[in-house]
Amino acid sequence: MKLAFYGSSLLSSYWNGAATYYRGVLSQLARHGHDITFYEPDAFERQQHRDIEPPAYARVDVYEATPDACARVLAEAAAADVVVKASGVGVFDEELLHGVLDCSRRDALRIYWDVDAAATLEELEGAPDHPLRRRLPEFDLVLTYGGGPPVVNKYRSMGARECIPIYNALDPATHHPVPSEPRFASDLAFLANRLPDREARVEEFFLRAAALSTGKRFLLGGNGWHDKGMPANVTAIGHVGTADHNAFNCTPLAVLNVARDSMANIGFSPATRVFEAAGAAACLITDAWEGIEQFLAPNLEVLVARDGQDVADLLGQLTPERARAIGQNALARVLAEHTYERRGVEADRVIRQALAAKRELVAA
Repeated sequence: MKLAFYGSSLLSSYWNGAATYYRGVLSQLARHGHDITFYEPDAFERQQHRDIEPPAYARVDVYEATPDACARVLAEAAAADVVVKASGVGVFDEELLHGVLDCSRRDALRIYWDVDAAATLEELEGAPDHPLRRRLPEFDLVLTYGGGPPVVNKYRSMGARECIPIYNALDPATHHPVPSEPRFASDLAFLANRLPDREARVEEFFLRAAALSTGKRFLLGGNGWHDKGMPANVTAIGHVGTADHNAFNCTPLAVLNVARDSMANIGFSPATRVFEAAGAAACLITDAWEGIEQFLAPNLEVLVARDGQDVADLLGQLTPERARAIGQNALARVLAEHTYERRGVEADRVIRQALAAKRELVAA
């Protein structure tokens, strides 16, 4: 089955938090017999900050960020059985949206795969003439990497024929326990790019917690924080490549997850970082969001904070022994229930069933 996937980047996590998800899901779909081509634009210096070279499970077509190159790769959609437009490519999103629908064969399965569903829906709600909202009913299927019932119901109310979450998960071959590294030594570490719809929550859950914990060391990784005012006990280290994520998660006493505004509001949207940390047996402290117990058990497999004061209090009470126990519990849970191998089985089933239904409909 030939699958054409138009996304942000498979090769680079630079300003591209979806990379881990793409790699996890697509590598498993390849194991189920899908012949995958991933089309990604040469944009935002991602190709200069590659984490991986083109993998064996997918052919990667890196195209110039020009209209002609975009048209070239869209023309190749006609050869695919399944054509996917991912959210947040970053350049030519509207052209890719129209092209996936207009260039694919009549009997091809057309999927909109949303890797930031809560933010997408927030944007669509206030824009009835948005191109995606106008053409949403033409997609056979919407897949999302989170969101649960609130996202499913909202997408359906906006005209989606079907919406199914394929959640973030763990690839244990990629994210796993490793020895600690001195450069990541800290009491609490946080890894995230600086984004407008997360900054206020980072200020509350991370920077305020640091200000309340003057005797503790805080480590901040990710792009965009270089000119942000911070307490003296916070060290910002910039971009952390995926090759260093295991050590970044394993070394500190605890690591922090902070959801973006839209994800926190809608719930059921665990970030990739949650599973990366759990896979490394890290003690994770997360901000509170609805549905977390579906993935990790509070107080047993994860610590949950309502605000920066809670983070500071949890950190102040946390011993190395308890941190290790929580991390080991989290690792056991995600290995049992939340691996990309499991997500791959689910995604393959959903895609094959939807494609069979589409072909039956076209043939009728």
